[in-house]
Amino acid sequence: MKLRPAVNGFFILATILANTISFADEWKPRHDLVSHTGVMNLTEPPPPSEVFFSGPASRSEQRGWLEGLKAGRRDRRTLLRYDGAQYDRPDLQWTQRIFSQVQVLIWDRSLYDPERGEYTVERFLSVTESRIGPIDAVLIWHVYPNLGVDDRNQFDLLRDLPGGVAGVRGMVEQFHRHGVKVFFPLLVWDLGTRNEGAASATVMAQLLKDVGADGINFDTLESVPPGFREASDAIGHPLALEPQFQPRDASLAWTNISWNDWVTCEGKQYPFVPMVSKNKWMEPRHTVNVTDRYTRDKTDSLQHSFFNGQGYATLENLWGFWYENNPRDAEALLRFTRIERAMADYLISADWEPHAPVLQSGVFASRFPRSSGSCATAKLCQAETGHSPVTTQSVFWTMVNRNEYDVSGAEIEVANETGMHYYDLWHGTQLKPLVSEAGDGKAMLSFDLEGLGYGAVLATKEKLDPSIEKLLSYMAERSRRPLASYSREWKAVPQTLVEMPSTTTAPSAPEGMVRIPEGDYDFQVSGIEIEGGNDPGADVQYPWEASARRFHSHRMHLHSFYIDRTPVTNAEFKKFLNATRHHPKDDHNFLRAWQNGDYPAGWDNKPVTWVSIEDARAYAAWEHKRLPHEWEWQYAAQSNDGRPFPWGKEMSSQNLPPVDAGPAMHPLADVNSFPNGASLFGVLDLVGNVSQWTDEYRDPHTRAAVVRGGASYQPMGSIWYFPQTYRLDEHQKYLLMSPGHDRAGTIGFRCVVDAE
Repeated sequence: MKLRPAVNGFFILATILANTISFADEWKPRHDLVSHTGVMNLTEPPPPSEVFFSGPASRSEQRGWLEGLKAGRRDRRTLLRYDGAQYDRPDLQWTQRIFSQVQVLIWDRSLYDPERGEYTVERFLSVTESRIGPIDAVLIWHVYPNLGVDDRNQFDLLRDLPGGVAGVRGMVEQFHRHGVKVFFPLLVWDLGTRNEGAASATVMAQLLKDVGADGINFDTLESVPPGFREASDAIGHPLALEPQFQPRDASLAWTNISWNDWVTCEGKQYPFVPMVSKNKWMEPRHTVNVTDRYTRDKTDSLQHSFFNGQGYATLENLWGFWYENNPRDAEALLRFTRIERAMADYLISADWEPHAPVLQSGVFASRFPRSSGSCATAKLCQAETGHSPVTTQSVFWTMVNRNEYDVSGAEIEVANETGMHYYDLWHGTQLKPLVSEAGDGKAMLSFDLEGLGYGAVLATKEKLDPSIEKLLSYMAERSRRPLASYSREWKAVPQTLVEMPSTTTAPSAPEGMVRIPEGDYDFQVSGIEIEGGNDPGADVQYPWEASARRFHSHRMHLHSFYIDRTPVTNAEFKKFLNATRHHPKDDHNFLRAWQNGDYPAGWDNKPVTWVSIEDARAYAAWEHKRLPHEWEWQYAAQSNDGRPFPWGKEMSSQNLPPVDAGPAMHPLADVNSFPNGASLFGVLDLVGNVSQWTDEYRDPHTRAAVVRGGASYQPMGSIWYFPQTYRLDEHQKYLLMSPGHDRAGTIGFRCVVDAE
């Protein structure tokens, strides 16, 4: 099958790689992206007006407004030569029933247990679904923010997950046993790491077939190239294609599902009158999952989603920064996605009517009619009986109360039809219509709507499906507790520093170590994570801080200690192996650059890499040493004069290795190659060769290490790669999953010993 290229479409990658600098307004001031290079080569995503229609200016204008939308849709479909055949495919119709999707990072502690070496899908689902209800799909995120730490590309990192392809396939099968579809991301901007040697569409299709996944989420894209549709179809494993932003071109024809990422709405006031999704209006069978990551009160995006009959994508682990839905938002999501799932057949109605008439001010509804009869379709009925089908029409309304106060009484006016039954799905009760005394054949439905709450009504002459009867029973019980009783407060999650036992104190400097004198020290450092802004919870939380934050300042007194003059070398690590026969339980990627148990010729004095933080701790324990606390590392590099570089105030390219721009990594420099780069205390190779393990931090959801020094390897082409910094007042946060996956070609270590 060949697909037409997108009309007026664009490939965001071209803009990302452009030389011009554009500053997107997609982020609130507290969420502005951080670029350690000062360059923000980002495209500006479309504003809300490009993906939503405004609602009617008044109720009296609703009919004309709706006719205008219908006319515009006809014109747009003609312009695009729209063909909705992809939505008729039985093998992709599951996409029309994805109402709750969760992005889960592979570093999330609920998904993988490094001690047991196994994926814990049951635990993840139990923890997640207890708060937001059953989920239909997961996006397993395995790339950013660690991508680019070395030259492994995005496909390598998927193959590198614990257990390899077979292990990932087993994880996917666990999700499938629970009825959960699985997506993996594709990053079109990943052109600076190892060249795969084949087209991304071909590689991704085959890789996801190998692991049994169901779809691709396209990071930063709104228009998916047709080659991805063709590639997965060609190998008999059709994948759902899901861009991060709403498609505005002909790619809607082969993009069955998408996100509506509200980073485009942050800092912008959502109107009181709900807006209408252009994608949903263009193709009602197109599934949209709204996502609203950094907003602490998600009422606007949740109500928008339900009003439009759309699903929701939950992103809570934001690159190691836990941004949990507040309890009220989580409960609202649990309830309305359960209703949508039961009413899925209504929500794809070609006769969807947004802003359907209602009776109360500040209340808004969408009307989803569904016809049913004695035959499956009109064409089939004609062929079987020679007659047109006898149909009845059932109607489902989604409703939102935009008022901050409760609204009670008559809400909807309906025709007074014999045999029609009405159900308040939100409260799980049957409604009795109040027939108009005017004799005009009308009746009114009365029920309650909470302030900033939701409503759902079904009108049908049919016998209720068991799934709807079950829904009514569930919602009758669940709605006993009003949404207003759930907290709307958001709280940052506390982090804990992993303890590091002191060593036996040394009376004099051990061989190869430098004494760092006792002293008072102004420890000032900031994280360089690209996202998270300055919200509480971003970066790390030191023991003296009440919460994690990006910027840190603390006056401390440091006792004397000894620190390795250089990072541990390959030759030194080989001595450790020879003496201890150390072999880690999780040996994936262990000393990956070595062969047959030895390092390459000429690498004696290069820093050892491809060692996990656990490997580094094992070496340190053998030497009766330990890893340095971050502030110790920084003090040894900076002294107490606040200098930004070990050698002084100004950056000097003569004092460190040249930048390795890739895509393939070059061998590292020897640890003593740049003597002029020494600190005031004589410590060498502190910055610009390899990053170095220091402290580990944990919260209930994530483990992360602070690595210091910055590596020479820095892939080009995107700000999204793992950021490197040579400044002593900046640090890097590296997410941890398992020793095998954590090992990297750019991370080594040095040790310290406590002094008498």
